[in-house]
Amino acid sequence: MPHPLSQSVPIPKPVSLFHTIKSDSFDFYSEIGYSLYMPAGAYRFQVGTIRCTVLSDGYFSYPAAWFFPGADPEELAAALENRRLPRDRILSPYTCLLIETGRHVVLVDTGAGAGLTTSGAIGARLEMCGIRPRDVDTVVLTHAHPDHIGGAVDERGRPAFPNARYVLSDTECEFWNSPRAGLRDACLPFDVKVAMLETARRCLQALRHQLEAIDGENEIVPGVRAFPAFGHTPGHLALLIASDGEQLLNLGDAAAHPLHLEHPEWHNGFDQAPAQAVLTRRCLLDRAARECMHVMAFHFPFPSLGRVAPRPAGGWEWSPGW
Repeated sequence: MPHPLSQSVPIPKPVSLFHTIKSDSFDFYSEIGYSLYMPAGAYRFQVGTIRCTVLSDGYFSYPAAWFFPGADPEELAAALENRRLPRDRILSPYTCLLIETGRHVVLVDTGAGAGLTTSGAIGARLEMCGIRPRDVDTVVLTHAHPDHIGGAVDERGRPAFPNARYVLSDTECEFWNSPRAGLRDACLPFDVKVAMLETARRCLQALRHQLEAIDGENEIVPGVRAFPAFGHTPGHLALLIASDGEQLLNLGDAAAHPLHLEHPEWHNGFDQAPAQAVLTRRCLLDRAARECMHVMAFHFPFPSLGRVAPRPAGGWEWSPGW
C-alpha cells in the first residue's frame, strides 16, 4: 500500500505548518535563563570586503522529539537540562542572512512569512537595514521547508522581492513539484507533512517566473557559492561566502541545534533522508573545523554564528560569536 504522501495531496486552501501544532504552554520569556536564547533583530559583520547581516525572522517552539527523534531519551533530557533548557520543547530561531557585495544584494532564506505571530519579521528587519524589497536582486533558498520559503511570498500570493531571482536547487524544485513527492522518512506527524508539502508547492508556484534552478556547485554572485548538502531535503544547499582570506559557511539546516554538533548521529526529525543528512553534517563540520571557517546555522541561538572544533569525546563543540 503506498504511503499517504507518495502521491499528490489535494488541499482546498493554504494550510500553515504552525497551525497544525498545539499551542505551547511553556513561557519562554519568563522562564529563568531563556532571555539568553530569544532572537534579537540584526547583527552586522564583515567577511573580508563583503558586508553581511544576520536578520531574525522570529522563532517557534517545537516538540523536542521532532528535533531529536533517534536520541536516547535519558541522554537527551540530561543534555537539555545541562543547558538550562526544557526537556520537552525546543525554541528555534529563524535567522536569515543578508549579503551586500557592493554590486549585489542577496538574501539567503526568507523565514516563515505570516504563518504565526512569532515570525514574519524579515521585511521589517531589512527596512531597518535600509534595504527595501525591490533592492534585493537575489534570493537564495537553501531548501523549500516553510520556515525558509514562506517569506518569499507576500500575503497577496506574489513574490515578496519583486526584482529578485530566486535561486534553488533543481533537485529541490523537482522534488516538491513532483506528484510523487513524499516525506515518508521524516519523523513528523502526518498533518505536519501535508502542510509542508502544500506550502512548498504554493510558494514555488508563486515564484515560478523568477525561479533559477541550479545544478551542482554554482557561484551565485562573486564571493558567494552554493553547493549541494543533501539529506535534510533532496536538494538542500549550503553556502560559502569568501573574501580576502575570510570564510563563512552557511549550513542552512544541515544542523538544526548545537546538540547536533556534539551528537552528529542524532538526526533531525525534519530530515527526509536521515542517513544522508548525518553524513552531510559530518562532512560540513569537518571542513569548517579543518579550514577554521566561521559558521552560520539558521536555527542556532541568535546571532546564529560561531566556530566549530572537534571534541575529544567525538563530535564538535560550538563556540558562538564572530
